[in-house]
Amino acid sequence: MGNTPLGWAAGGGHEAVVKMLLGREDVDPNKAGEDGQTPLWLAASNGHEGVVELLLGRNDVDPNEPNRDGETPLLRAACHGHEGTVKLLLGRDDVNPNGADSSAPTPLGGAATLGHEEIVKIFLRRDDVNPDKPDANRRTPLLLAVFRGHSGVVKLLLGRNDVNPNGPDRSRCTPLWNATKLGHEEIVKLLLSRDDVNPDKAGVFDNTPFWEAAMEGHEEIVKLFLRRRDVNPDKPGDNDRTPLWWAASNGHKGVVKLLLGRNDVRPNKPDLLGRSPLWEAARQGHEEIVKLFLERNDVNPDKPDQLGRTPLSEAAGRGYEGIVKLFLSRDDVNPDKPGQYGSTPLWEAASQGHLDIVKLFLKRGDVNPDKLNRSGHKPLWAAARGGHKEIVKLLGGQNDVNPGKPDRPGRTPPPEAAGKGRRRPRQTRKKTGKDQSTAVGRS
Repeated sequence: MGNTPLGWAAGGGHEAVVKMLLGREDVDPNKAGEDGQTPLWLAASNGHEGVVELLLGRNDVDPNEPNRDGETPLLRAACHGHEGTVKLLLGRDDVNPNGADSSAPTPLGGAATLGHEEIVKIFLRRDDVNPDKPDANRRTPLLLAVFRGHSGVVKLLLGRNDVNPNGPDRSRCTPLWNATKLGHEEIVKLLLSRDDVNPDKAGVFDNTPFWEAAMEGHEEIVKLFLRRRDVNPDKPGDNDRTPLWWAASNGHKGVVKLLLGRNDVRPNKPDLLGRSPLWEAARQGHEEIVKLFLERNDVNPDKPDQLGRTPLSEAAGRGYEGIVKLFLSRDDVNPDKPGQYGSTPLWEAASQGHLDIVKLFLKRGDVNPDKLNRSGHKPLWAAARGGHKEIVKLLGGQNDVNPGKPDRPGRTPPPEAAGKGRRRPRQTRKKTGKDQSTAVGRS
């Protein structure tokens, strides 16, 4: 607050009170409140045309005076969609139609942000309005309209020869990049219909618009890009992760299916950590996507990451029973393959308390239930250390497991210690793999 009586009357649209106060010599009609809001600013912001006319009729009122955030009366009227007020202000020769030189957007940018098409048209009819002027974050009116998905405003701006359709923001992201990431399909269509828009121009982290569409799971937008010959559907972004990798990671089954149907997409392409799209799908528990990969003859189902962990090992350690079963049903997957530190898939399942998965491994004749990792610890030790009593009992009952034999450092994992453990046995995750839209963090 902190406004003057005139400010309160102007903001509330009380014309009679405003007239009375303006008739007094001891009232400053341009005096701002604590936030820098003048009576004109308040009247324009609230669309009180009668009060605006009264104030504009005085010589001692500055029609361009901004508030502390650099927002002029014209900008506020444009943002709030007060078409009549905008016309009143623009009817004066001393009103700057491009706003104050501040971090705030231009009045046109404000109208574009909120989708006020008629006000946008008013500004675009003027020769003294810069339709491509950016704010402090290098966001032009076109970019601001794209962010909010106002396709009508975007169409108006793209109809101008003095608007750059590729103008990036501070993060080097173009209007197409932003429209794609945010899933504004109609705007993507408008931009892709132009010959002067680069559909493959990368933005932040060197990620292309198509990369973002695949990562976010915008299936219809993915289709738009795949119809073009000037887009690389396999181009990696940050951490050398391809569009397919991120679609698999985030559970976007439809996008994964589209990409696997192409000859120019590498289904085994790993990221910087050596994790293939299949590996990542297994890690995230997307069972249906794992199935899509396993249906192909050119996908290696046993490909480890840089630490030697296979997709099976990841699924076992995270408790994805359905995915574990998929891998164990194959002849080209080694169910006892240790990682860099010697931990087998069984070891991982035992250490995390996934009882049903441990049972799956123990039913097989090609898994060593007493195999030590590189630290000299066996699966029984890992289960006992985690307090997983049922798994300790199960492993201790195997003929080829000696529960009394110490591990390499000389510590014996007594089965009875499991009863004093810190954790309850974990429930195995049996239903996974639904198409999910939430993006996973880029770690």
